[in-house]
Amino acid sequence: MALSRTQLAKAGFTELSEALECLDSVVAVTGAQPELILSAVSSSADPDRAITWLVRLGQTQPALVVLKKILKKEEATTRLLNILGGSRGLAEFIERHPHTLNVFLKEPQLPGDQEKLRASLLDSVQATKSFAGLTADQARDALRIRYREHLLAIALWDLNHEDPLSQIEVITGALSDIAGAALEAGLAVARAEVAEQFSADEVALVDLAIIGMGKCGARELNYLSDVDVIYVARSRDEAVLSTDQALTIATRLAQHTARSIYEVSTEPGLWEVDANLRPEGKDGALVRTLESHMAYYDRWAKDWEFQALLKARPLAGSLELGEQYIASVAPKVWSSASRSNFVEQVQRMRERVTENIPGDDVEYQIKLGPGGLRDIEFTVQLLQLVHGLVDDTVHTRGTLESLQRLSQAGYVGRDEAQSFAHDYRFLRLLEHRMQLRDLTRTHLMPRGEAEQRVLARATGLWNTAAEVVTNWQQTKLEVRELHERLFYRPLLAAVAKLPEETHQLTSDQAEARLAAIGFRDPKGSLKHIAALTSGVSRRAAIQRALLPVMLQWLSEGANPDHGLLSFRLLSEQLGESHWFLRMLRDSAGAAQRLTQVLSGSRYVSDLMELIPESAAWFDGDEELQPTPAEVLSAEVLSILARHHEDDEAARKAVRSMRRREVLRLAIGGILNVLTIDQISQGLSDVTTAALSGYLGIALRESQQNPEFAVIAMGRYGGQELGFDSDADVIYVYRGTPECDGEAAQKRAERIILRIKELAEDPRLPFDIDTDLRPEGKNGAIARSLDSYAAYYARWSLMWEAQALLRARAVLGPEQLQSDMMELINSVRYPADISIDDVREIRRIKARVEAERLPQGADPSRHVKLGRGSLSDVEWTVQLLQLQYAHQFPQLQTTSSITALRVAAHEQLISQEDASKLIEAWIFASRVRSGITIWADKATDVLPQDTRDLEGIARLLNYPPGSASRLEEDYLSITRRSRQVVERVFFNFS
Repeated sequence: MALSRTQLAKAGFTELSEALECLDSVVAVTGAQPELILSAVSSSADPDRAITWLVRLGQTQPALVVLKKILKKEEATTRLLNILGGSRGLAEFIERHPHTLNVFLKEPQLPGDQEKLRASLLDSVQATKSFAGLTADQARDALRIRYREHLLAIALWDLNHEDPLSQIEVITGALSDIAGAALEAGLAVARAEVAEQFSADEVALVDLAIIGMGKCGARELNYLSDVDVIYVARSRDEAVLSTDQALTIATRLAQHTARSIYEVSTEPGLWEVDANLRPEGKDGALVRTLESHMAYYDRWAKDWEFQALLKARPLAGSLELGEQYIASVAPKVWSSASRSNFVEQVQRMRERVTENIPGDDVEYQIKLGPGGLRDIEFTVQLLQLVHGLVDDTVHTRGTLESLQRLSQAGYVGRDEAQSFAHDYRFLRLLEHRMQLRDLTRTHLMPRGEAEQRVLARATGLWNTAAEVVTNWQQTKLEVRELHERLFYRPLLAAVAKLPEETHQLTSDQAEARLAAIGFRDPKGSLKHIAALTSGVSRRAAIQRALLPVMLQWLSEGANPDHGLLSFRLLSEQLGESHWFLRMLRDSAGAAQRLTQVLSGSRYVSDLMELIPESAAWFDGDEELQPTPAEVLSAEVLSILARHHEDDEAARKAVRSMRRREVLRLAIGGILNVLTIDQISQGLSDVTTAALSGYLGIALRESQQNPEFAVIAMGRYGGQELGFDSDADVIYVYRGTPECDGEAAQKRAERIILRIKELAEDPRLPFDIDTDLRPEGKNGAIARSLDSYAAYYARWSLMWEAQALLRARAVLGPEQLQSDMMELINSVRYPADISIDDVREIRRIKARVEAERLPQGADPSRHVKLGRGSLSDVEWTVQLLQLQYAHQFPQLQTTSSITALRVAAHEQLISQEDASKLIEAWIFASRVRSGITIWADKATDVLPQDTRDLEGIARLLNYPPGSASRLEEDYLSITRRSRQVVERVFFNFS
């Protein structure tokens, strides 16, 4: 039956006319069934090339006899056409040696283990007692033919396997084994040839070990790749043959071995034997003794050379000497990561590899380019070398085996390891099919659509160019993303720089080591370490990898013991949470930031116990930004709506929101993500949001409520809150038709009491202070707008006008807020202030200093009421506002710092004096918050204890050991501020 062009196209042919002619020719010569050939060729990478080669083979009589047998069986025909369409190089080999066609009549089989292959290749050169019976071209041709017979068997297995990705390790291992066997046979030929120059006895006294490097050493060889080697030699009997003589003979042996592999002969060369990884590279001796190698590695070797030695393996020659070489270099390899800047140099070397790719080839390089094999290999090798410093379970050669070990030990996430392994196999599959095509050494993705289509079909996974290119591009992106995340992981450089003894977490010297780096309770710390790292769980494995460097980072904090305890508690709370351990291991700096915070703040660590999921915020700056006021407001409304019938649930939700947001601001402040202005604004917004939630709950107790508003006062009104600040407020109400008069008063008082009850929080106190209301503590806690107006019109004192300077409406009906602020403005910005009023303000300030300062407190160390501190600056600012705000409207601001700048601009105070006051106010504010964050207790006194001072100093970004410097700075800054206060506020000349 004649085949149609449509049938040919479906089978994968592109040149339909030529294909028909070739098919007719094959059928005519062999008598084969065209339908059988068409069915068989449809799985071939390049049906056009396959049928062309079938015609060529049918033109030689020796081949024709076997071909007729093959073409009677569809499976045998399929095997043959897969090879002919997938590899021109192997097709040419079959054409040169038609007897190899017999292999297609059998089921594909791999050529055997290393010993069988070595015996087979030695047999090809008729070797006995390590000396070949054949030499020169005769030996080379015999060796190469036998090698290619095995190569054909490997390719036959590979191209006909239903799951080629699963066979990558099998194929690369087999290719490496036949390469090793070829070198063994080449060395036998070399011995026979060199024995013509030296005596056979002298040659026999030379031990030469051929060390496989790179892919061959790791049993990851390609179909066509250089085989990297290093030569090591010795004399078996120095009394008979000196070392120098042995090296001379060994050098000849190495040279002749390489010639047997690739020097020109009738049968083409196999591959280049590359010895450039030897000490001193091309400029170094080709062969060295073991002692010479070790001397070089001890004194001169560069970091990259140890990375290269990672895959070293005895390949041929004296395996005993080869094993001695491996045993000698292994300790140097696995300690190399501790060399200065090792990690950074390896990272830079990978970048140079990419930089050296010709510009036009970068996007097509599947080996060296971004997202290529080198990204995976460099990542795995760097992780091995760093963690292999102390963990010999990762002392492996192969990329895939090493990746599995790294994952099992917790150094790489399971998902990352699986992705990397799949991508590695995929890229190796592409590389293999590209090299098989013409048996050439190439790593460039074909650029033409026709060639890409052939590659797609060769993989056995796809049929079109678009499919293979799309999958390759996706793989590149995935590999590059993983590479950049793992290869540039900050933890790597930190681990590599640790002193060796730091890794021994449970050794006898561990207590001394912990004490030496700053832990005050090393025994207790060891218990925490044991709790974190004991067991066989994945969490324990990852903690064992993390803890050495985290201990070092914790020791750099002011309280490493508390930091370690907090880390243990946090780890236990988060349990096996995938994201937590993954973040610590893989994130760019999360682990170090976490240790910085935990060892520097009880305030934060205590809050993190309540909100352990906040650990996720350390992975970047985005989650540490203040939540906008409108977002907080929306969250509160959502809480009230969600828990509209459950006040307790609503209260807890609002309280949790406040804790969460305060914690966010505290962490952001410690890590210098936020400025003091952002923190103050954020704390004010959180306070308003929490009050709005509690007010909402309080109001829904009754259907009859007066209009009710909250006016922020003090630092809250000025949006200048610190972590230790009370929320100063006054409340105002206005009667409504359904709730007026005495009922409105009682309801307002109940609302205020309810807000106070709801705001109680034993873990993060929320102190609402109403002492700035008219008549202070003696005045009514709730007043109507009319009552405020009457009071201010008749009884208001100057200190009350002063208190109103930072008043700011924050909650309640807009009209009530507006009316109250209009009333306040009429009081706080008087058109005139008398000398007596100024004297009264100064008198009250002096009395505050004398009476409100805690008994026994040092006035120079009290950050709120002390000399030159917050109170001094604020009273000075407020006096200027009372005197001049009516004249200079720009002074009508609730912000102390803004008011000072305006006063300086209007020349009400010198720029120098304003700068001193601003400096003191900001510094005292930071110190006050620092005291709270460090110790998690409210106090306004600068501590005298050196450790406490050190902790506060570190929070204020002082370097280690700055306790006394912080103290000196505070005293000198506030002393200068006090001089200004005495001159400007008290009018002391």
